[in-house]
Amino acid sequence: QVQLVESGGGLVQAGDSLTLSCAASGATFSRSVMAWFRQVPGKEREFVAAINRSGSTTRYADSVKGRFTMSRDNAKNTMYLQMNSLKTDDTGVYYCAADLFAVEMSDLARRYDYWGQGIQVTVSS
Repeated sequence: QVQLVESGGGLVQAGDSLTLSCAASGATFSRSVMAWFRQVPGKEREFVAAINRSGSTTRYADSVKGRFTMSRDNAKNTMYLQMNSLKTDDTGVYYCAADLFAVEMSDLARRYDYWGQGIQVTVSS
């Protein structure tokens, strides 16, 4: 079992920065591909970013490439999403997710085994 807890969300203005954190329990964090997804009401959960098990490789959705940076600290069982130059379109509930023992950094929500409860990010104009 893996428990994931997001933190760091909130209300910011367009152009601001915000950093999300996801703390994981259990001994499998370092053996998991981790990802961030987001969702707005009425829409499917959308892939944002993923990171491989060692943290050496990341993958981003085109909509956030160049503005968001994902990282992880396996010693702390924690991953991060640094979000810069935020836009109103970045508003949503952000979820962290774990794909246990994966190698590929999938952008498909159904590939991920465990999810956090989600945290709201609101970007005002």
